[in-house]
Amino acid sequence: MANIQTLDPNASPLDYYGWELRRQREAHSLKQGQLGDIIFCTGSLIGQIETTKKIPTRDFSERVDAALGTDGVFSRLVGLVLRSQLPTWFQPYADMEAKAAYISTYQAQMVYGLLQTEEYARALLATGMPDDLESQVAARIERQRILERERPPLTWVVLDEAALHRPIGGDEVMRRQLIHLLEFADHRWMRVQVLPFVAGEHASLAGSFNFLRFDDDHDIVYTEDVISGHMTASPDTVREAALRYAHLQAAALSVEESAALITRVMEERYGDRPRPEERAVA
Repeated sequence: MANIQTLDPNASPLDYYGWELRRQREAHSLKQGQLGDIIFCTGSLIGQIETTKKIPTRDFSERVDAALGTDGVFSRLVGLVLRSQLPTWFQPYADMEAKAAYISTYQAQMVYGLLQTEEYARALLATGMPDDLESQVAARIERQRILERERPPLTWVVLDEAALHRPIGGDEVMRRQLIHLLEFADHRWMRVQVLPFVAGEHASLAGSFNFLRFDDDHDIVYTEDVISGHMTASPDTVREAALRYAHLQAAALSVEESAALITRVMEERYGDRPRPEERAVA
């Protein structure tokens, strides 16, 4: 008889997902390969997800719900699973970010996580040499679902111009990332401003920070160092952060001017360039 791994559904969201997938599959009298055939994947992948060796994706979860008629159970579970793949120190912030009514952020080096393309996020996260890069990428993209709500948080992003020039992932990745930023130019709930190099010294030369406001809770300021994140609701810190952010917004280009700068950087730095073999030979 095959040795079937026993899962504790209380151990983690991933364990519960695997346990529930096996339970539902067996309730429908399906072998792993049979379910795989129905949802267009291998039986091996079903087995790996059931035993927590693979992280399920949202697409996989939606197909399982459709195949087993589980009324969105796995589509709801996968959000918890993916969030659990975020670094432990970052999860409290992600929970608060998902509840915020207003998000304002200044980013000195990179595009804010909620606005990152999958390719950009993958290149960025790879620098930390994670054990499971793809699960971290999926978790970051899952965070962005809060922007798809009927009433998403009002989000105001100030990007240092340096974030536009640093070629994370290479030219093509950056071009698509900047195109993605431009898609928010007319977004009802999103505003993107660029703090240009010509602004010189400014109110947050010390680095990036996020400012979260809530309908029924205290404001929170979030900062990161190399290996961890820090949240505080200290009134003095919140007041100082609000003042600094107001100065950053005042020094930044307008939304329209920012879009123009993003477009110019995209075309000048990451536009279509002739390949070596296409260049004219003297």
